[in-house]
Amino acid sequence: MIVDGFFIAGVIVCVVSAVICFGAAAIRQPPNDVTILSVAAVELFLLVYGVAAIIRQTGGEPIAGETWEFWGYLLTALCIPLAGFWWAILERSRWSNVVLGAVGITVFVMLFRMEQIWDRVPL
Repeated sequence: MIVDGFFIAGVIVCVVSAVICFGAAAIRQPPNDVTILSVAAVELFLLVYGVAAIIRQTGGEPIAGETWEFWGYLLTALCIPLAGFWWAILERSRWSNVVLGAVGITVFVMLFRMEQIWDRVPL
């Protein structure tokens, strides 16, 4: 079983973001630059992941599963950090940090599924 390097990088980014956001919520902090930037890092990772996926696919590396399913997951995952960002901007309470932490967990689960689709890895 070979796990993709992009998956490992994504897991690290998502877990760090979730820990930062849940930690800020635990100490009763409203969303701040650190928590919002951690979610921005998740979004940036997804953009890089998408560009790399385009390059890999056009370079001849096929998606083992359904192509539409992989791209559907990626497009949906790209919307989740944006929704969390807007939530944090509109409601500046500590609970917004919980929502931002949920972004990291949700994107992690979606990366897990995208890895299964791309490589047919039974993780």
